[in-house]
Amino acid sequence: MASEQMAERGEDLGAVPPARPLDAIDRDILRILRSDGRASIRSVADRVHVSRANAYARINRLVEDGVIRGFSARVDHERAGQGASAYITLKIVQNSWRTVREQLQALPGATHIALVSGDFDVLLLVHTPDNRALRELVLTRIQAIPEVLSTRTLLVFEETDLGPGPERPTELA
Repeated sequence: MASEQMAERGEDLGAVPPARPLDAIDRDILRILRSDGRASIRSVADRVHVSRANAYARINRLVEDGVIRGFSARVDHERAGQGASAYITLKIVQNSWRTVREQLQALPGATHIALVSGDFDVLLLVHTPDNRALRELVLTRIQAIPEVLSTRTLLVFEETDLGPGPERPTELA
């Protein structure tokens, strides 16, 4: 009944709740999980000086609130057989972002998509096995999307992962 009333008022049932403010303990938990996503609840609790139940509840709340979007491994793409990397800039038809984003998400090797301002509209990071696969991706898949007006490919010669580490600040504002 309540969900029907929300739908009648035009409220999105799948909407993410408004963000709650993060306190110092939440920020510490995020810092720990960014540097080690496999840290145990016990380890996190000990490092932020709260009970395991409190740490568990806080991490669940951060996940439910959408602050933590998931847990993943940082991959060395070259060692994983993805030796060619490129940033591809796209100019797209105005107001076609959502359609284009859905199609780009389905591309093999696409790892980051951003709607940006400036001389182009979309910035796409891809990793492919080699330059031949990269060429095919750009020429036969991306340029075949009707809403894509033009592309520019910037080859990546070397990458440095700026994930959290002892030499990088991880403090969240």
